[in-house]
Amino acid sequence: MPRTMFITQDGPANALALNKDNTQVVIAGRNVFKVFNIEEEEFVETCNLRVGKNLNLNFSCNDVAWSTNEDHILATAATNGAVVVWNLNRVSRSKQERVFLDHKRTVNKVSFHTVESSWLISGSQDGTMKTFDLRIKEATRTFDSNTESVRDVQFSPHAHHTFAAVSENGNVQLWDLRRPDKCFHQFTAHSGPIFACDWHPEMAWLATASRDKTIKVWDLVNKSAPEFIINTIASVGRIKWRPQRKHHISSVALVVDCNVNVWDVRRPFIPFAAFSEHKDVATGIAWRGDPHIFLSTSRDGTLYHHVFKDATRPANKANPQGVAFNSKGDVAYACKTNFNSTRPTKSQGSTRRATNSSDEFVQSSSSMHWYNKKVNYETDWFLGCATRYMLSGRPLADLCDHNAAVAKEFGRITVSLVWSMIKALYTPRVGDFGHQTPLREEQGGGPGGGKDGEGDKAKTGDGQGAGSGGDDDGGEGDNEEGKRKSKRQLRIEDLKPGSDSLGDFFFGDGEMDPLSMDFERGNSVGLCVDIITHDWTLPVEAFPIRHEIQDSSPPPEQFPNSDSPEPSDVLNLECPAEQQLLTIEDQPSSLLSVNWIMKAPMWDPSVVVSSALHHHASGGDIQTCASILLALGEKRRNLSNVLDDATQEQWLLAYIDVLSRHKLWDVATQVIQLSWIPSVCQLNQQSTSVSTNCSRCTKALVRSGWLCDTCRSLDCAICSICHQVVKGLYVWCQGCAHGGHLSHIQEWLEENVECPSGCGHHCEYS
Repeated sequence: MPRTMFITQDGPANALALNKDNTQVVIAGRNVFKVFNIEEEEFVETCNLRVGKNLNLNFSCNDVAWSTNEDHILATAATNGAVVVWNLNRVSRSKQERVFLDHKRTVNKVSFHTVESSWLISGSQDGTMKTFDLRIKEATRTFDSNTESVRDVQFSPHAHHTFAAVSENGNVQLWDLRRPDKCFHQFTAHSGPIFACDWHPEMAWLATASRDKTIKVWDLVNKSAPEFIINTIASVGRIKWRPQRKHHISSVALVVDCNVNVWDVRRPFIPFAAFSEHKDVATGIAWRGDPHIFLSTSRDGTLYHHVFKDATRPANKANPQGVAFNSKGDVAYACKTNFNSTRPTKSQGSTRRATNSSDEFVQSSSSMHWYNKKVNYETDWFLGCATRYMLSGRPLADLCDHNAAVAKEFGRITVSLVWSMIKALYTPRVGDFGHQTPLREEQGGGPGGGKDGEGDKAKTGDGQGAGSGGDDDGGEGDNEEGKRKSKRQLRIEDLKPGSDSLGDFFFGDGEMDPLSMDFERGNSVGLCVDIITHDWTLPVEAFPIRHEIQDSSPPPEQFPNSDSPEPSDVLNLECPAEQQLLTIEDQPSSLLSVNWIMKAPMWDPSVVVSSALHHHASGGDIQTCASILLALGEKRRNLSNVLDDATQEQWLLAYIDVLSRHKLWDVATQVIQLSWIPSVCQLNQQSTSVSTNCSRCTKALVRSGWLCDTCRSLDCAICSICHQVVKGLYVWCQGCAHGGHLSHIQEWLEENVECPSGCGHHCEYS
């Protein structure tokens, strides 16, 4: 019975190969080049090819191949650009038989023809492929890939004159040995360099492995799209189809992953089997003709003989439960289930295995449930608010009203209330204490705010209140109530102005009553405030007489045309407000004068607004935060004490990013233009130019779009259809870089799918 075994060498091997009988293996690297017999219990070294007096770079190997028909012929790809042929039957100590020095740079790959044992092909870093006939001393043909480097080249087992080559630019080329001038098929397979390829032994499939962490299987007969795509955790360095298993392929990574993985192409995310014996990344794989036995080499200097029954099954360790969301709001949920199915179903995606040695899928232990969200309300309200919000061009009150209505229309009641709150906090209203316009002017009345000029009757020609001088023809209030003397106490805390600038207001039963003030005894009182003298005048009749005043002191001095006295002259500010009382003596007139009242402190809403914005930002509603900051305009300066610039910048940039994802470029541009932060408002000044490059030397085209100043070539803008220089509007494919006149390309793609240049790429015009 075969078993897992290994042997350790002095240095790492870059490649290995088996003879046609699978009884011998050769490993090759920069410092190792040996042949082993494969016994039942161990590896037995039979030949060390790295011997002799003149050890040079011909012995430093990137790849090694064993002739498909001759047990004694080997070929190596040397790092100095040489292709070396070795004859194990040579009697001399040195087995080197022939050296081909046709390549200019390092050779990456050598491969023997599957039928013609004397045919050899190589792929080099110089971008060329060369075929050799071992009976001739030089290369027979040269194939130019027009790329930087050819990383792998393989003869097709299905077509006698066909071989495939993969390059570092992500392209796959199919060549006919009889036509070295041009490949007959080419397509872009990967977004990164392709490091390896392998033909399927039974199907017309070609597998490619790339740095983009994928293995792709291409059906070259029916279609050019990948038949299967395997997603790995690291860049893939080598691949090899498993014999006698149609859907199994093995792979090794270039970095990170030290396992040798065997994949079933129908399940692209979890390896079918894994071999974790190597301590460093593996460098080569070779199957022994048996689907249960293969060999591998590694950078850790070991050569392993693997038996499939010792493999681990990663699917056994997979979590059978999970949940995922997509961008549309749909929810997918996988839960653990038990079933006895032996064949895969559409919902289960895998089958039950009988034993660990079976080649079927491991038991599927979860089922998928998909919950579809019919309408994505979140996207609807975001897009609707973004396109209909008004952020500038009108007064803040109008902006808040409009945006509140828009938010309410989309069901964003909380956001609508926030806009209403911003309006209440930052915009004045007629009748508020903080309004600068006196109501006297708007109502057309006098200081009392009455109708038909009644307030004018409270003034005499010298500016004193009617009846204040004790004249016989006193004010109207004296005629109704009579001349009475009384002394009343009025609490200062009942008079609370809203700001430094006080207008004329009337408190009481008059026609205009924006605010009523109820005093200690429950009586309403008419209050007239002179905006010029700051004297507050109260009619005497508003207070019922408590008792007769015995001491007739002279009336207090009036200040009709001068500023009010200092607060210290009237009140002791150290006393509590509720204990500060004004003694008001009855004058011969019917009005009471108040020379000074306590001013209430101004309330700053910045803390409340900042807290509201942080609340919405923490909930992911970055749109509301950015929109309110933009709509506030200059009024947001007060927020700088509680809301730092870094946070404001973060909100704006996040909002611009979300708008860009939804392709709302005009709204994003408006946000950038209205921004006050330099790093945000300068976004429109960055990356505003796009330069085209020459297709031959890849240098930027400076003076014109059709002439390269570097290589002096006109081919940088050749139309792929009419083959003329494009001096006007040029359009090209980002996949294959071919293009031409805009009208020509449009007409071509209306009826065709592949590139008009013949490269085989499926171009897409948008």
